[in-house]
Amino acid sequence: MKRVLLAAPRGYCAGVDRAIATVEQALERHGAPVYVRKQIVHNKAVVEALQGRGAVFVDELAQVPAGATVVFSAHGVSPDVRAEAVQRGLKTIDATCPLVTKVHHEAKRFAAQGMQILLIGHAGHEEVQGTTGEAPADIVLVEHPDDVPQLNLRDPGRLAWLSQTTLSVDETQATVAALRKRFPALVDPPSDDICFATQNRQAAVKRIAAGADVVIVVGSSNSSNSVRLVEVALEAGAKAAYRVDSAAEIVPDWLNGAEVVGVTSGASVPEELVRGVLDALAERGFPPAEEVAVAEETLTFALPPELRHPR
Repeated sequence: MKRVLLAAPRGYCAGVDRAIATVEQALERHGAPVYVRKQIVHNKAVVEALQGRGAVFVDELAQVPAGATVVFSAHGVSPDVRAEAVQRGLKTIDATCPLVTKVHHEAKRFAAQGMQILLIGHAGHEEVQGTTGEAPADIVLVEHPDDVPQLNLRDPGRLAWLSQTTLSVDETQATVAALRKRFPALVDPPSDDICFATQNRQAAVKRIAAGADVVIVVGSSNSSNSVRLVEVALEAGAKAAYRVDSAAEIVPDWLNGAEVVGVTSGASVPEELVRGVLDALAERGFPPAEEVAVAEETLTFALPPELRHPR
């Protein structure tokens, strides 16, 4: 008997919701165009929708006209980027996810204590670039447990670790275990760095993957947490797992002979894209989805101070 298992929670996490609302409110208050450094969140549909309303996405601040309004993305920026904005006279609105800001504060605190920081993350990711910029002389990037034997550090007795917020929980724990085995004095961050929404979605996909013939992950290719969900699904026992931006990217052959299909989504994916995938499965003879929930997300974040209404 065919089944569709829908992993919950889904929809925007609190940080993504805040970031999108920041751009929307900035457009309402300042009018178009409002410039955004990098993609506000890593989702193609969200970026295209905001572009249609007058947001202009740029890679660097040099592309923003002097005196214009620019929003920093949810993934955060380095102090050098903030200084450049001041130097060019730009009006800035910071949509950095508060959970990313927490990691920045931890990096500064450890560096001020003379610690060398091992940052677990992916080279080139905007969040890693922003965090590294807080203490560039004190941060060493570690991408994988296999990197640990090659590390050459200034003082193995004074080390702390931090992580990119969108990683696989299991992979991060494996890297930390390898680090601690080599460096027993390694200091933990004061709290878990991996985003609660990322952890919830990974826990949910583990629940649906074990008995699934196919798991479809809705999310963009540059979304780290969406890409991780494919990996987590396969590690949890799914026979196959694929990432799509929308239902239009589903390959019919994926579903040939499949009885149980799992559906999940990244933390920056609009709900309507998930519904589109469920509708596409219904058109292929699959029944309504059975929701499998592992957590309820009720946390919200206030808008940046620049956009809050005065009391």
